[in-house]
Amino acid sequence: MESIRLADTPRSEAFRQIQDTEELEQLRRYEDFTTIDWIQDSILERNRRLRTSRDIQTSLRDSQGRINSPWVRAQVQKLIAAGQSWFVVSLVGMCIGLNAALISIITEWLSDLKMGYCIDGWWLNQQFCCWEIDGQEESACASWRSWSAYSPGRYLVYVLLAMLFSLISAHLVDSFAKYAAGSGISEIKCIIGGFVMKGYLGLSTLLIKSLTLPLVIASGLNVGKEGPSVHVACCMLFSLISAHLVDSFAKYAAGSGISEIKCIISGFVMKGYLGLSTLIIKSLTLPLVIASGLNVGKEGPSVHVACCIGNVVARMFSGFSHSQGKMREILTAASAAGVAVAFGSPIGGVMFSIEEMSSTFSIKTMWRSFFCALVATVTLSAMNPFRTGKLVLFQVTYDRDWHFFEIIFFIIIGIFGGLYGVLVVKFNLQVAAFRRKHLVGYGVEEAVFLATITAIVSYFNRFLRIDMSESLGILFKECEGGGDYDNLCQSWAQWPMANSLFLATVVRIVLVIISYGGKVPAGIFVPSMAIGATFGRMIGIIVKAMYTTYPTSSFFSSCRPDIPCITPGTYALLGAAAALSGIMRITVSVVVIMFELTGALTYILPTMIVILVTKAVGDCFEGGGIADEMIRFNGYPYLERDDHAFNIPVSQVMQKELYTMSVTGMTLREVEEKLEHTSVQGFPIVSTDSQRILVGYIGRTELRYVMGKARSTQDIHPSTLCSFEPPSEPQPYHTATDTDVVRELVGVEEDDHAGITPLAASADTMHFSPWVNQTPLCVAPQLPLEIVMDLFKRMGPRVILVEYQGSLTGLITVKDVLRFMVSSEHAHPASRSVWDNQGELDALLEEAWLWAGNIWGKALAMGRRIIRR
Repeated sequence: MESIRLADTPRSEAFRQIQDTEELEQLRRYEDFTTIDWIQDSILERNRRLRTSRDIQTSLRDSQGRINSPWVRAQVQKLIAAGQSWFVVSLVGMCIGLNAALISIITEWLSDLKMGYCIDGWWLNQQFCCWEIDGQEESACASWRSWSAYSPGRYLVYVLLAMLFSLISAHLVDSFAKYAAGSGISEIKCIIGGFVMKGYLGLSTLLIKSLTLPLVIASGLNVGKEGPSVHVACCMLFSLISAHLVDSFAKYAAGSGISEIKCIISGFVMKGYLGLSTLIIKSLTLPLVIASGLNVGKEGPSVHVACCIGNVVARMFSGFSHSQGKMREILTAASAAGVAVAFGSPIGGVMFSIEEMSSTFSIKTMWRSFFCALVATVTLSAMNPFRTGKLVLFQVTYDRDWHFFEIIFFIIIGIFGGLYGVLVVKFNLQVAAFRRKHLVGYGVEEAVFLATITAIVSYFNRFLRIDMSESLGILFKECEGGGDYDNLCQSWAQWPMANSLFLATVVRIVLVIISYGGKVPAGIFVPSMAIGATFGRMIGIIVKAMYTTYPTSSFFSSCRPDIPCITPGTYALLGAAAALSGIMRITVSVVVIMFELTGALTYILPTMIVILVTKAVGDCFEGGGIADEMIRFNGYPYLERDDHAFNIPVSQVMQKELYTMSVTGMTLREVEEKLEHTSVQGFPIVSTDSQRILVGYIGRTELRYVMGKARSTQDIHPSTLCSFEPPSEPQPYHTATDTDVVRELVGVEEDDHAGITPLAASADTMHFSPWVNQTPLCVAPQLPLEIVMDLFKRMGPRVILVEYQGSLTGLITVKDVLRFMVSSEHAHPASRSVWDNQGELDALLEEAWLWAGNIWGKALAMGRRIIRR
């Protein structure tokens, strides 16, 4: 019987596979919202290294004494490959630094635009407009014109302009890059782990997020001289533009993005999440959102933007676009650089990427992350966006020591940080559930409404009215170092100031709960730090008041009379660290970030004490950080690094009803019917007898591709037999996930296409054996589920087959494990995640929604009656 295959020569077989694989790569590209098989990707990378090593080992001259061209080509490729990685990392770091500087500059300009404009040049912010009189009162600058000097008609124009900005921002994200919304950290964790989210790190996401980021950020700067009406109008304008840009152009630009990026890094595919549109819209709308006054930050979205830049730049080089493992290294390095430029902390960025983003972190990845963070930070420093030499607005220095009696108050701050993280995660996820249920189609309206409410509530509190980064800088400062903002350091105003700080803490917690997760670029790092800073400064003021009242008490015996005993600014710093650690459930990276922000070695120990107390309090409650809980809430296939104890075998979780392919005897019609009536990503190959002996595994994409090529090159019919039987001699597995893999396996160069032999014109059997994985990862049914979970975490397979004495009994995927974990939590209410419980806030939001719906219905009915009259 004649078979549908190439001519019998091994060379022609290799040639045919070389020709086919290029097209198959384009078809194969990981499907959206699926997981990457890291084992297959490791095989591809190993084959590339083997081929390079083989070419290098060839002699310099051939038998005739001439220069051997394969040797020369191999040496050149070796040099290019060695330098390409560092070139890409450097380019990514420089782009991240430039993007961060531009976002900071635009944010400053938009923030000052709320107060007025420069008559010498509309493009100048207040600092550059009044550069020569820097440090004096604003009234001394004749070049700066405040909006408050204009008529009420100007206020109306300002309101309309504010609404326009917010509308454009939301529209861009919604239309062009939906992935530009949010922070993106949880998604990036999934992407690094192997979750495919096509477009999440694309060029569109990068551009949209970069464009909208300044609009989001500029909302919170000092507007004390503008008047409430202009303040509210500006907030409405910026939020409307931001929400409109996101809603219209890049829906992925909304939100933070950290949870999604965690999934993408872990191997989850999200098409478009790191795309160009998301980059543009998120960069545009982020300054607008911050300027609108929403209690969200730019640090989380900065990580998303950085990963978009890394994805867009690395995709330009074939060495990275064809290797998911190398792309994971770039995304991890980019996330480190994103945190580095956000906090001015390169080492802290590397620690954050190790602790929070990547579940598998090699020494090579750490070195590249460090280098990328260093380049990004140096680039940002060279740009000097604030013209002060500072990378961020809240960098401070401390030259005083602390006292052991203050440990009591440090513990109080740590307890607050832990409780803050637990409560905000719980209630924010209830708000997210309400948003998913009722507000899916109202992203722009929600953003404008939240910005308006935030502006109305925040204007009358001095610490809510100003930008959060500026607020952090004020609260961190020592009183003797020019930190007396609005009588903050005056003893006669200490109790009104403490009350104002307490009110700011409570109000901002509520605003963060309802604002984070909206359809605009939004982070939670700086809002949490601002909440912790106001609480910590309040504690510092109280402790200082106690010392002032009882200076001779034995409790304060370690204080020297000639040096200020209590520094309230350090309490604000520790409060910010506690809140950040509590909301993200990270420890070491927070300590490093705070050290790099202050440069004070003496406060490392207090920071560690606060962080340890925060972690201890958080661990007393179920659930994880906001990024991990958002991953679970969204249902992403991401396995946490925490250990579990289920005490059950894998046979109780595996899929038992399987769709399989018989090794021989199936016709083309039967194979097509299975593909048509199923949606699984692959099929185990089993023997035709009743024992179902496992032979191998073949992917769905490979089946479709081979059949499509067969139809286009020769005559086949529905009754053509399909054979998955492996050859008599073992051969390496030819996967179809990379354009170069086949030529690497058989040793054929890319330009050797002349010898390709066409398929036989008439044939009765199609052979799929070159595309069958003859050695799939298999386990026994009695293996504990915990070990299978470790295999998924450490090796990263897409599927694990379960066999007993050679017979196939089932298979298991990451999603099967997650489904079991969710069902187990529902069966044991005490172990449920925080977002599974319906709390009082959820019921309150439902009642408010019903009430608002009734009011709206009555208003519409009244309007109709008036029109009819």
